[in-house]
Amino acid sequence: MKARLMVADSEHDANMRYATGLFVPDPFIWFEVRGRTYAVMSDLEIDRARKHATVDRVLSYRAFSKQLKNPKFHDVLRCVLRRYKIRSAEVPASFPLGLARKLRLRLTVPRGDFFPDRQFKTPAEVRRIRAALAIAEQGLAAGLALIRSSRIRRDGFLSVTSEQVRGVINQTIAGLGGVASNTIVAGGNQACDPHEPGHGPLRAHWPVIIDVFPRDSATGYFGDITRTVVRGRASEAVRKMYAAVHAAQQLAFGKLRDGVNGKEVHDAIVKLFEREGFKTGPVRGRMAGFFHGTGHGLGLEVHEAPRVGAVGQKLKARHVVTVEPGLYYWGVGGVRLEDVAVIGRHGARNLTKLPKQLEL
Repeated sequence: MKARLMVADSEHDANMRYATGLFVPDPFIWFEVRGRTYAVMSDLEIDRARKHATVDRVLSYRAFSKQLKNPKFHDVLRCVLRRYKIRSAEVPASFPLGLARKLRLRLTVPRGDFFPDRQFKTPAEVRRIRAALAIAEQGLAAGLALIRSSRIRRDGFLSVTSEQVRGVINQTIAGLGGVASNTIVAGGNQACDPHEPGHGPLRAHWPVIIDVFPRDSATGYFGDITRTVVRGRASEAVRKMYAAVHAAQQLAFGKLRDGVNGKEVHDAIVKLFEREGFKTGPVRGRMAGFFHGTGHGLGLEVHEAPRVGAVGQKLKARHVVTVEPGLYYWGVGGVRLEDVAVIGRHGARNLTKLPKQLEL
């Protein structure tokens, strides 16, 4: 069996978090050789790692560095590799290039994922995702409550801004042990750019897309949920868009199962939108319609394998994916709904509990 090697921090690198079960803010060494896994830890982290790391053995960085004179990190790593007779190793695509050049070691990158099993969630991982999703739902619910209680001003705007709603959502999530970043509260034409965070006063009677995807600080797993709401009365055009998006999401859930190709699910949504008269393509220099994927894997990263979209990829039991069709038209606004599905042999289960309601 080929040795495997990673050097990264587990605060930002999901593979390292998956391999060790620890949050460590500074880069450290993990390797696997002859079927056993090891983490090389500094004095600062070693006691905690020995209690909690999900590896076979924790080694002391200082013990290796004492064998060398004025060692740098790559010197210590070379010493570790010599000690365990590692002359070649498989590394993730994110492995530091500068470090690789200093190791004088034959390194290869796998064609697929470094940890293919990360795609397949255990029951414990599904519970962690559901817990993160519950945090996201409570944060979003707090944002919806603020919009619902807002006053519709004479100038057609609400008495709250995107920033204020986002602040309430993020604050609620923080109080529940989550970390929210880049929360989207985008109204009107701003929502026609799906990743626009939103800014300024929100308009009454126009759709507002709220997309919340926090990380649970305790586990490192993410939740992800999107709702579209209107404070006031939605236009007939928005009502038709919302109905089509809601139908598309239900269609997707009906097709998700072990063995289905994600492209088949995505194409079915595209056809549904086309039948309902919602075309996709550039309009006056801007993309309009449904121009993003149907969903993505969710776990230790907010976007991870597998993908559900125009590029074919077979979905399997124990995949956890988002289901988030959307429609976007300048002058009307955007509508997107997002829930999270865990795929089983004969269907999919919706992990999201927060109800959907267009008008507040």
